[in-house]
Amino acid sequence: MAPIHRLTATDLPRLRQFWRERWGGEIMIVHGDEFRPENLSGFIALNGNEWVGVVTFVFNETECEIISLDSLSENAGIGTALVNAVIEEARQLNCRRVFLSTTNDNLRALGFYQKRGFVLASLRVGAVDESRKIKPSISLIGENNIPLRDEIELELML
Repeated sequence: MAPIHRLTATDLPRLRQFWRERWGGEIMIVHGDEFRPENLSGFIALNGNEWVGVVTFVFNETECEIISLDSLSENAGIGTALVNAVIEEARQLNCRRVFLSTTNDNLRALGFYQKRGFVLASLRVGAVDESRKIKPSISLIGENNIPLRDEIELELML
């Protein structure tokens, strides 16, 4: 298992590059809000000096929202370790829940989070269409050739 390290200010250029490569830009639009790397906390999974996974998140009073999760080696426990690190920090900060949004096409994410105890909390119909107005580079077609339109919120109550 790759060691997990806290994201630091010196990691921001690499995180920006990572997001450009994996997410098509240096900003993330979730439920109409714009998120930038410099305003987020995070953890990195490393194999030597190579990033093999990263999770970013933000705390809002008694909640923790996961903004992005990437694992470059699926089924190796990297994503689980990163999510567990976020959950542990959320517990230490007395958060009542950890939540995230994914898109209607992301069947792997829906399965991944539900297997780890997250439950479906809400559906934001047309949210991706609205996000596309802010970030036009968001694709019209997602994974498995599914039209990319909606956001699904999942939560884990602590």
